[in-house]
Amino acid sequence: MNQTIEIASSFSNNYYPLTQEGIGKLVGIMESQKLAKGEVFVKEGEIAHYLYYIEKGMVRQFYFKNKRDLTEHISYEGNVVICLESYLKQEPTRLMAETLEPTIIWKIAWEDINRLAEESKEIGLFYRKIFEESLLVSQMKADNMRFETAQDRYKKFMELHPEIIKRAPLVYIASYLQMTPETLSRVRASIL
Repeated sequence: MNQTIEIASSFSNNYYPLTQEGIGKLVGIMESQKLAKGEVFVKEGEIAHYLYYIEKGMVRQFYFKNKRDLTEHISYEGNVVICLESYLKQEPTRLMAETLEPTIIWKIAWEDINRLAEESKEIGLFYRKIFEESLLVSQMKADNMRFETAQDRYKKFMELHPEIIKRAPLVYIASYLQMTPETLSRVRASIL
């Protein structure tokens, strides 16, 4: 139980610091899951019933378009993984989530967090901050893709996500940045 309290405290501090009472409520709805490298734990066509907090490891969210595997997002320790549209609408997702390393995630069911958010203003604020952060990350990525050169996109990615640069396969980083692996190699060579 102490580890769960520690994880819940870390989770809340990353989004909205909860009181001990709020952390206790959060602990009550969190469930740990260990996943092997390469495990797909959210599949296309499923309804996203959970948001996931990463204790350890790395996860990528991806989809297929024109028979190509495209990386939408890469997350690691201290971050949330959520198929936002499916989660909010409770409709089937087009995104999938796969571990890039052995990973420990903490699952929180949609029903449980929504019930707590209605009962507790504090949990409601915490829950809202998770969505705000997720939307900001999506908007920043969209703006970078629209307005930045390939070199500038990579430089910004290096600044914001050095852990991903160190740990994720380059093919997924290239896909995330909407580049071919060859373009990413040229960009990296020109920066180094």
